[in-house]
Amino acid sequence: MAARPVSRMLQRVLRSSVRSCSSGAPVTQHRPGEPSQTAVEELSRRRQFLREHTAPFSAFLTDSFGRQHSYLRISLTEKCNLRCQYCMPEEGVPLTPKADLLTTEEILTLARLFVKEGVDKIRLTGGEPLIRPDVVDIVAQLHRLEGLRTIGITTNGINLARLLPQLQKAGLSAINISLDTLVPAKFEFIVRRKGFHKVMEGIHKAIELGYSPVKVNCVVMRGLNEDELLDFVALTEGLPLDVRFIEYMPFDGNKWNFKKMVSYKEMLDTLRQQWPELEKLPEEESSTAKAFKVPGFRGQVSFITSMSEHFCGTCNRLRITADGNLKVCLFGNSEVSLRDHLRAGASEEELLQIIGAAVGRKKRQHAELLLMLQDSPPAIPSISSQDPFRVQGIGHRVSFSNQMATLWKGCRGPRTSLLAQRWLGSGPPQRHCSSRLDSDTNPKCLSAVSRAPATPSGPPPTSDQLTHVDAEGRAAMVDVGGKPDTERVAVASAVVLLGPVAFKLVQKNQLKKGDALVVAQLAGVQAAKQTSQLIPLCHHVALSHIEVQLELDSTRHAVGIQASCRARGPTGVEMEALTAAAVAALTLYDMCKAVSRDIVLGEIKLISKTGGQRGDFHRT
Repeated sequence: MAARPVSRMLQRVLRSSVRSCSSGAPVTQHRPGEPSQTAVEELSRRRQFLREHTAPFSAFLTDSFGRQHSYLRISLTEKCNLRCQYCMPEEGVPLTPKADLLTTEEILTLARLFVKEGVDKIRLTGGEPLIRPDVVDIVAQLHRLEGLRTIGITTNGINLARLLPQLQKAGLSAINISLDTLVPAKFEFIVRRKGFHKVMEGIHKAIELGYSPVKVNCVVMRGLNEDELLDFVALTEGLPLDVRFIEYMPFDGNKWNFKKMVSYKEMLDTLRQQWPELEKLPEEESSTAKAFKVPGFRGQVSFITSMSEHFCGTCNRLRITADGNLKVCLFGNSEVSLRDHLRAGASEEELLQIIGAAVGRKKRQHAELLLMLQDSPPAIPSISSQDPFRVQGIGHRVSFSNQMATLWKGCRGPRTSLLAQRWLGSGPPQRHCSSRLDSDTNPKCLSAVSRAPATPSGPPPTSDQLTHVDAEGRAAMVDVGGKPDTERVAVASAVVLLGPVAFKLVQKNQLKKGDALVVAQLAGVQAAKQTSQLIPLCHHVALSHIEVQLELDSTRHAVGIQASCRARGPTGVEMEALTAAAVAALTLYDMCKAVSRDIVLGEIKLISKTGGQRGDFHRT
């Protein structure tokens, strides 16, 4: 195996207490009481010898800018069990014939060659690597390679909890789990599949098995999940996570664009507003991440700044695709087929020459992409989707950023199990459909923070009085402290008359701003959660369910909106339902106003409500 760089050998030599030198450097036996100058001279001679005689890092893996590539990423498969909107279309992508993919033996042959030349870290990727049947065996075979220090895997986490015990025994030493949202229904919207609870179970299993840190990769996209930054950071308070916020990177073939990118500095500003004491951690050599930590938190957060502050100058990564092509840059188009040369019977030396030539052609940085970024217009919210026009509601979550710390501090039991308690519950994992989320939070933990204390307002008002006015005519919140908790459900509706031109564009999803129905749907869900902040005298309600439905009405060139909310508590949720419907209608207007301002918002009304002392209401 090729020798490691001089600096590494020097570190080993200087730390060694053995009176010999495996490199052959002359060693003087020191006697007790010798002048310290002798030791200094001896150390200087040994350093000089190592500079002159140590073999350099593999020339084949060193590019023309002196970057030494000691990190290899190997794609085990093109297949994936999710359909993330920023990664691939809903129908998937054309797959390479199985005969053209690397076999297990070919993967191990190439891995052995790279490790022999100085690679000390291999990460297995995909597609989704954990759907490959022999992934455990591959990890075990890699673990036997002398000189390989780290075997990592990047996974979407769907199969992680089931396979991780076997993978750990086989030698897996590092885990990156992709998770772009903490909202179960939004997860399904992004990945077009169910499975949020499985990902959370996988994260919990990794913590349980002692992986620290467990890295969670979150691609941040404007208009979709940038509002969850604080929620992700809150997870690191009690859990050994490294939450890695990744700047959205535009790949060929997906329908997103530079406007979706949220820069590292913008994200950092958001975090510092909540945690001014956020401190920067020292950067590791060749690291792609800028790491930070909130003092007192168990975990940390990092930023992968591929777009705004590239790390090309210290890049030490190479990639082998599932079909055996060597990529020296993620953004580059040039590839060279190692598979073809391997199957043609190329010798090890010939393969090294091919690899060395490819590495030698690696550019200083992905300049073309950066120029595109500089020329791009300012970022504005936009969402692209291929979903059907009848849009099922995106589910609600309890707001993490203000409540997570209180939830964890208020709940008893070891902190390492709280992630599972929060998302998986104490029983079997719950499955969530795309139209709703039923809260599975421990109710005892939630009750301490789910409702703001009501402001006393004197004796309870009778049914013929204005409930938000006290005896002296001043506005006041109703005291609901003495009311019993009951199941509350409310449904509200609205109609937006678009006109024929705007209606046709919405129907065909051809608006330049994006999918108007999806944006309006998400806005309605967000509005329901923020009702108490928009309507001054509304109590904060911990909603257990939100559903927002939009349906096209071609006879009226209109969009019908229906919003329903549910909670268990002492006060009703009709205001939450009405707010959701109204804001969804306003959002449709905003999305379509560039086409026509002859848009009418109307018929905003309560359809029904159940629960409470005044009885049920159903509009006929």
